[in-house]
Amino acid sequence: MQELNNWPVAARRLVTGVFTDIDDTLTTDGAITPDALQALADLKAAGLHVIPITGRPVGWSEPFALSWPVDAIVAENGAVALLSSQKGPQPLQDRRNQLSKLYQQDESMRRANYARMQQVARRVMQEVPGAVLSQDSPGRETDIAIDHSEFVHLPPAAIAHAVQIMQNEGMNATVSSIHINGWFGAHNKLEGARWIVRELLGRELDAEMERWVYVGDSTNDQLMFEAFPHSVGVANIRRFEAQLAHKPRYITQGERGAGFAEVARAILSARST
Repeated sequence: MQELNNWPVAARRLVTGVFTDIDDTLTTDGAITPDALQALADLKAAGLHVIPITGRPVGWSEPFALSWPVDAIVAENGAVALLSSQKGPQPLQDRRNQLSKLYQQDESMRRANYARMQQVARRVMQEVPGAVLSQDSPGRETDIAIDHSEFVHLPPAAIAHAVQIMQNEGMNATVSSIHINGWFGAHNKLEGARWIVRELLGRELDAEMERWVYVGDSTNDQLMFEAFPHSVGVANIRRFEAQLAHKPRYITQGERGAGFAEVARAILSARST
């Protein structure tokens, strides 16, 4: 991982879009910081596409899709996207009426998978000591999440055991900075990114990878770090460095929201030179 100031200006100048994780990338101690929120606004004002992509549930993501200056939020590791058509300040209920969801799976498949996932969740909680569902689970539609670092602490062996149970049940399983996520289906953060660029912009992401950046902080960002030539880890990714088979190309000096703001400044400063 190279220091961010080694990112060539010429490459930064070509950037037209930013994908970013949310937890511990945009947020600090569970809330977006003013500098990170301003960075989102500055990127949008400069005409860039900005799309957070997260393992968090769609229900949890709704207020941010309504209030943050972003094109969309892709939630539940690529399964569902939230788009807001609201312009300017409006009453909250009016804004909610202008929030739309896009899914990668049809309704019947989501319903069948949901029932299967609840069975797996019960097995994890029965077999892994201390395992509990994440507190944001009521907002989840297409995956399950076990808390390992947000409100409870699971040791590495317990995390690995939970992942193994999910995989043995035929699920995809990833570990973020706070949760163990499991789901049925071929989607993931990278496929979610490809999907939303196609749905939102009518373009193919793979044909323009050199014009996008991905910013993340954890092991579940590895697909993105591998795929994006312009990949950046905020400084707190150092705690997962030994576990990363695919590391970001660059790393910020600041952690969490401060690190994301650093990335935004690097992109925008190149456009003014």
